[in-house]
Amino acid sequence: MFGDVTLERLIAGAVALLVGLTFHEFSHALVADNLGDRRPRAMGRLTLNPIAHVDPIGALMLVVAGFGWAKPVMVNPAALRGGRRSMALVAFAGPIANVVVATAFAVAFRVMDLAGFSNAFVVNLVALIVQLNILLAIFNLIPIPPLDGYNVALAYLPPRQAMIVQQYAPYGVIVLLLLIFIPGSPLRAILSLAAPITRVLIGA
Repeated sequence: MFGDVTLERLIAGAVALLVGLTFHEFSHALVADNLGDRRPRAMGRLTLNPIAHVDPIGALMLVVAGFGWAKPVMVNPAALRGGRRSMALVAFAGPIANVVVATAFAVAFRVMDLAGFSNAFVVNLVALIVQLNILLAIFNLIPIPPLDGYNVALAYLPPRQAMIVQQYAPYGVIVLLLLIFIPGSPLRAILSLAAPITRVLIGA
């Protein structure tokens, strides 16, 4: 299903990333807006236009190194109804959106398979959309700043403990990079789950 790197695979990967990152960031903005924070709307993030969300360098890193990022949606927790727990909902919205997108395209893949659709580029594109959205969901749920999992976990810590944890947040990127590049890192094992999950979803 996923062969060597070719021009078609690179194009399919770029399209898949646009889909995954766009829905991920849009969902952050949508939930924040619905909970009372109008900053994402004012900054033009309440849109499915990928130009508003995708960071070119972050997308390239996801293809090359297996991790990446989009333009973060700026959220004001003080403007959200419901306090810190609402911030958890905003953070959780991104990974959930990726799971929903992956599931929808997995259904499309199975329908194409049943119908005997044989265009290799389209089939591989749909499969890549599924896999990269699962990868984005898993990666972003890791509770290390600045990932979404960190903001979800932070919202459920007692205020005093949350303040202590926040002091170390600037070092999160360094920890994340070390976990990505250190041989035998458990993070790589976690991210490798995207491939078998994809195979289960699409029935391959």
